[in-house]
Amino acid sequence: MPSPVAPYQQLAREFRLDILNTINQSGFGHIGGSFSSIDILTAVYFSSLFNFQRDHFILSAGHLCLSLYVILAKLGKFPPHLLASYSDLGSILQGHVSADVPGVEYSSGSLGQGLSFAAGLALGDQSHPTVCLTTDGEHDEGQIWEAIAFAKKYQLGNLINIVDCNNIQIGGSVQKIMPLGNLAARYVQLGWTVTTVNGHNFPQLVRALKKAIVPSAYPTCIIANTVAGKGVPYMENDYHYHDVKKLTPELFLQATNAISKT
Repeated sequence: MPSPVAPYQQLAREFRLDILNTINQSGFGHIGGSFSSIDILTAVYFSSLFNFQRDHFILSAGHLCLSLYVILAKLGKFPPHLLASYSDLGSILQGHVSADVPGVEYSSGSLGQGLSFAAGLALGDQSHPTVCLTTDGEHDEGQIWEAIAFAKKYQLGNLINIVDCNNIQIGGSVQKIMPLGNLAARYVQLGWTVTTVNGHNFPQLVRALKKAIVPSAYPTCIIANTVAGKGVPYMENDYHYHDVKKLTPELFLQATNAISKT
Protein backbone atom coordinates (compact mmCIF):
# COMPACT_ATOMS: atom_id res chain seq x y z
CA MET A 1 0.00 0.00 0.00
CA PRO A 2 1.50 3.38 -0.97
CA SER A 3 2.54 5.69 1.85
CA PRO A 4 0.09 8.61 2.31
CA VAL A 5 3.06 10.97 2.53
CA ALA A 6 4.74 9.71 -0.66
CA PRO A 7 3.03 12.25 -2.98
CA TYR A 8 4.12 15.12 -0.73
CA GLN A 9 7.68 13.80 -0.55
CA GLN A 10 7.87 13.43 -4.32
CA LEU A 11 6.58 16.96 -4.86
CA ALA A 12 8.98 18.41 -2.29
CA ARG A 13 11.89 16.59 -3.95
CA GLU A 14 10.86 17.99 -7.32
CA PHE A 15 10.55 21.50 -5.87
CA ARG A 16 13.97 21.38 -4.20
CA LEU A 17 15.55 20.39 -7.49
CA ASP A 18 13.70 23.21 -9.26
CA ILE A 19 14.91 25.70 -6.65
CA LEU A 20 18.49 24.42 -6.86
CA ASN A 21 18.55 24.57 -10.66
CA THR A 22 16.98 28.03 -10.75
CA ILE A 23 19.46 29.45 -8.25
CA ASN A 24 22.41 27.86 -9.97
CA GLN A 25 21.30 29.17 -13.36
CA SER A 26 20.63 32.71 -12.16
CA GLY A 27 23.69 32.86 -9.91
CA PHE A 28 21.84 34.01 -6.80
CA GLY A 29 19.08 32.99 -4.43
CA HIS A 30 18.09 32.35 -0.83
CA ILE A 31 18.49 28.62 -0.67
CA GLY A 32 18.63 27.86 3.07
CA GLY A 33 15.16 29.19 3.86
CA SER A 34 13.67 28.05 0.58
CA PHE A 35 14.70 24.49 1.42
CA SER A 36 13.48 24.75 5.03
CA SER A 37 10.09 26.14 4.00
CA ILE A 38 9.28 24.07 0.91
CA ASP A 39 7.73 21.18 2.86
CA ILE A 40 5.47 23.66 4.65
CA LEU A 41 4.31 25.23 1.39
CA THR A 42 3.84 21.82 -0.21
CA ALA A 43 1.49 20.85 2.62
CA VAL A 44 -0.39 24.16 2.39
CA TYR A 45 -0.93 24.07 -1.37
CA PHE A 46 -1.42 20.34 -1.96
CA SER A 47 -3.33 19.14 1.11
CA SER A 48 -6.68 20.19 -0.47
CA LEU A 49 -7.56 22.05 2.74
CA PHE A 50 -7.44 25.44 1.07
CA ASN A 51 -8.95 26.80 -2.12
CA PHE A 52 -6.56 29.44 -3.40
CA GLN A 53 -9.11 30.71 -5.90
CA ARG A 54 -10.74 32.31 -2.84
CA ASP A 55 -8.51 31.74 0.21
CA HIS A 56 -5.42 33.83 0.85
CA PHE A 57 -1.72 33.05 1.20
CA ILE A 58 0.84 35.70 2.14
CA LEU A 59 4.58 35.06 1.98
CA SER A 60 5.87 37.56 4.51
CA ALA A 61 9.46 36.32 4.20
CA GLY A 62 9.59 37.46 0.59
CA HIS A 63 13.19 36.41 0.02
CA LEU A 64 11.96 32.80 0.16
CA CYS A 65 10.12 33.54 -3.07
CA LEU A 66 11.57 30.61 -5.00
CA SER A 67 9.74 28.17 -2.74
CA LEU A 68 6.51 29.85 -3.81
CA TYR A 69 7.47 30.37 -7.47
CA VAL A 70 8.14 26.68 -8.11
CA ILE A 71 4.77 25.76 -6.59
CA LEU A 72 2.87 28.37 -8.59
CA ALA A 73 4.60 27.15 -11.75
CA LYS A 74 3.53 23.58 -10.92
CA LEU A 75 -0.04 24.79 -10.44
CA GLY A 76 0.00 26.44 -13.86
CA LYS A 77 -0.14 30.04 -12.63
CA PHE A 78 2.64 30.85 -15.09
CA PRO A 79 4.65 28.76 -17.57
CA PRO A 80 7.45 26.81 -15.84
CA HIS A 81 9.99 28.06 -18.40
CA LEU A 82 9.69 31.52 -16.78
CA LEU A 83 11.70 30.19 -13.83
CA ALA A 84 14.74 30.62 -16.07
CA SER A 85 14.12 34.39 -15.95
CA TYR A 86 14.37 34.54 -12.16
CA SER A 87 16.00 37.81 -11.01
CA ASP A 88 16.52 39.03 -14.58
CA LEU A 89 15.84 42.69 -15.30
CA GLY A 90 12.22 43.01 -16.36
CA SER A 91 11.18 39.56 -15.14
CA ILE A 92 8.13 39.24 -12.90
CA LEU A 93 10.10 36.68 -10.86
CA GLN A 94 12.28 38.91 -8.74
CA GLY A 95 14.30 38.16 -5.61
CA HIS A 96 11.42 39.24 -3.37
CA VAL A 97 7.92 38.10 -4.21
CA SER A 98 5.72 40.55 -6.10
CA ALA A 99 2.00 40.82 -6.76
CA ASP A 100 2.93 40.98 -10.45
CA VAL A 101 3.23 37.19 -10.22
CA PRO A 102 -0.08 35.38 -10.89
CA GLY A 103 -1.33 33.83 -7.66
CA VAL A 104 0.46 36.35 -5.42
CA GLU A 105 -1.46 38.97 -3.41
CA TYR A 106 1.40 40.64 -1.53
CA SER A 107 4.58 42.38 -2.67
CA SER A 108 7.19 41.94 0.03
CA GLY A 109 9.84 44.44 1.02
CA SER A 110 11.26 44.78 4.51
CA LEU A 111 10.74 41.66 6.58
CA GLY A 112 8.13 41.57 9.32
CA GLN A 113 5.41 43.38 7.39
CA GLY A 114 3.54 40.48 5.81
CA LEU A 115 1.67 39.44 8.94
CA SER A 116 0.17 42.94 9.17
CA PHE A 117 -1.02 42.65 5.56
CA ALA A 118 -2.39 39.16 6.27
CA ALA A 119 -4.22 40.41 9.35
CA GLY A 120 -5.85 43.13 7.25
CA LEU A 121 -6.95 40.54 4.69
CA ALA A 122 -8.33 38.32 7.44
CA LEU A 123 -10.28 41.23 8.91
CA GLY A 124 -11.64 42.27 5.52
CA ASP A 125 -12.57 38.75 4.39
CA GLN A 126 -13.69 36.85 7.45
CA SER A 127 -15.46 34.20 5.36
CA HIS A 128 -12.18 32.66 4.18
CA PRO A 129 -8.89 31.68 5.80
CA THR A 130 -5.74 33.74 5.38
CA VAL A 131 -2.47 31.83 5.73
CA CYS A 132 0.78 33.71 6.31
CA LEU A 133 4.31 32.30 6.31
CA THR A 134 6.79 34.13 8.52
CA THR A 135 10.18 33.11 9.90
CA ASP A 136 11.63 33.07 13.38
CA GLY A 137 14.13 35.72 12.32
CA GLU A 138 11.29 38.03 11.26
CA HIS A 139 10.19 38.18 14.88
CA ASP A 140 13.10 40.55 15.50
CA GLU A 141 10.91 43.21 13.85
CA GLY A 142 8.61 45.16 16.15
CA GLN A 143 5.80 45.43 13.62
CA ILE A 144 5.17 41.71 13.71
CA TRP A 145 4.27 41.92 17.40
CA GLU A 146 1.84 44.75 16.68
CA ALA A 147 0.16 42.52 14.11
CA ILE A 148 -0.04 39.68 16.65
CA ALA A 149 -1.79 41.99 19.13
CA PHE A 150 -4.10 43.33 16.39
CA ALA A 151 -5.18 39.80 15.40
CA LYS A 152 -6.16 38.97 18.98
CA LYS A 153 -8.03 42.26 19.49
CA TYR A 154 -10.17 41.66 16.39
CA GLN A 155 -10.59 37.92 17.06
CA LEU A 156 -9.21 36.91 13.67
CA GLY A 157 -9.93 33.21 13.96
CA ASN A 158 -9.48 32.89 10.20
CA LEU A 159 -5.81 33.98 10.40
CA ILE A 160 -3.12 31.28 10.42
CA ASN A 161 0.50 32.30 10.88
CA ILE A 162 3.01 29.55 10.12
CA VAL A 163 6.47 30.28 11.49
CA ASP A 164 9.37 28.63 9.67
CA CYS A 165 11.68 28.17 12.65
CA ASN A 166 15.03 27.16 11.18
CA ASN A 167 17.08 29.18 13.73
CA ILE A 168 19.18 30.80 10.98
CA GLN A 169 19.53 34.39 9.81
CA ILE A 170 21.87 35.98 7.31
CA GLY A 171 24.46 36.75 10.00
CA GLY A 172 24.22 33.66 12.19
CA SER A 173 21.80 31.86 14.48
CA VAL A 174 18.62 33.46 15.78
CA GLN A 175 19.69 32.49 19.28
CA LYS A 176 22.93 34.45 18.89
CA ILE A 177 21.49 37.51 17.14
CA MET A 178 18.22 38.00 19.07
CA PRO A 179 16.92 35.13 21.23
CA LEU A 180 13.16 34.66 21.04
CA GLY A 181 12.79 32.68 24.23
CA ASN A 182 9.72 30.45 24.32
CA LEU A 183 7.98 31.63 21.16
CA ALA A 184 4.95 29.39 21.67
CA ALA A 185 4.39 30.74 25.18
CA ARG A 186 4.65 34.32 23.93
CA TYR A 187 1.94 33.70 21.33
CA VAL A 188 -0.30 32.01 23.92
CA GLN A 189 0.19 34.94 26.29
CA LEU A 190 -0.94 37.28 23.51
CA GLY A 191 -4.13 35.30 22.93
CA TRP A 192 -3.33 32.95 20.05
CA THR A 193 -3.87 29.22 19.70
CA VAL A 194 -0.51 27.55 19.14
CA THR A 195 0.56 24.22 17.66
CA THR A 196 4.19 23.14 17.37
CA VAL A 197 5.15 20.64 14.66
CA ASN A 198 8.10 19.18 12.82
CA GLY A 199 8.08 21.31 9.68
CA HIS A 200 9.35 18.41 7.56
CA ASN A 201 6.73 15.93 8.79
CA PHE A 202 3.80 16.00 6.38
CA PRO A 203 1.23 14.23 8.59
CA GLN A 204 1.96 16.68 11.42
CA LEU A 205 1.74 19.66 9.09
CA VAL A 206 -1.56 18.54 7.54
CA ARG A 207 -3.11 17.78 10.95
CA ALA A 208 -2.10 21.21 12.24
CA LEU A 209 -3.54 22.94 9.16
CA LYS A 210 -6.78 20.95 9.39
CA LYS A 211 -7.16 21.95 13.03
CA ALA A 212 -6.32 25.59 12.28
CA ILE A 213 -9.12 26.09 9.74
CA VAL A 214 -11.83 25.12 12.24
CA PRO A 215 -13.83 28.32 13.02
CA SER A 216 -12.62 29.98 16.20
CA ALA A 217 -12.36 33.35 17.93
CA TYR A 218 -8.59 32.92 18.20
CA PRO A 219 -5.92 33.34 15.53
CA THR A 220 -3.65 30.32 15.11
CA CYS A 221 0.13 30.12 15.09
CA ILE A 222 1.76 26.95 13.76
CA ILE A 223 5.39 26.85 14.84
CA ALA A 224 7.14 24.61 12.33
CA ASN A 225 10.59 23.54 13.49
CA THR A 226 12.73 23.14 10.38
CA VAL A 227 16.30 22.73 9.19
CA ALA A 228 17.88 25.45 7.06
CA GLY A 229 19.12 23.92 3.81
CA LYS A 230 17.07 20.77 4.43
CA GLY A 231 17.92 17.96 2.01
CA VAL A 232 21.55 18.89 1.34
CA PRO A 233 23.80 17.77 4.22
CA TYR A 234 26.59 20.29 3.66
CA MET A 235 24.06 23.17 3.67
CA GLU A 236 22.00 22.09 6.67
CA ASN A 237 22.08 24.44 9.67
CA ASP A 238 24.85 26.52 8.08
CA TYR A 239 24.01 30.23 7.92
CA HIS A 240 26.52 30.68 5.11
CA TYR A 241 23.86 29.05 2.90
CA HIS A 242 21.19 31.56 3.90
CA ASP A 243 21.84 32.85 0.40
CA VAL A 244 24.28 31.64 -2.23
CA LYS A 245 25.84 32.62 -5.48
CA LYS A 246 26.46 30.01 -8.18
CA LEU A 247 27.67 26.71 -6.72
CA THR A 248 30.82 25.03 -7.95
CA PRO A 249 30.12 22.06 -10.26
CA GLU A 250 31.20 19.68 -7.49
CA LEU A 251 28.88 21.20 -4.86
CA PHE A 252 26.01 21.42 -7.35
CA LEU A 253 26.38 17.72 -8.16
CA GLN A 254 26.54 16.83 -4.46
CA ALA A 255 23.37 18.80 -3.81
CA THR A 256 21.53 17.27 -6.76
CA ASN A 257 22.48 13.75 -5.71
CA ALA A 258 21.49 14.36 -2.08
CA ILE A 259 18.06 15.72 -2.98
CA SER A 260 17.42 12.95 -5.50
CA LYS A 261 17.99 10.33 -2.81
CA THR A 262 15.62 11.86 -0.24
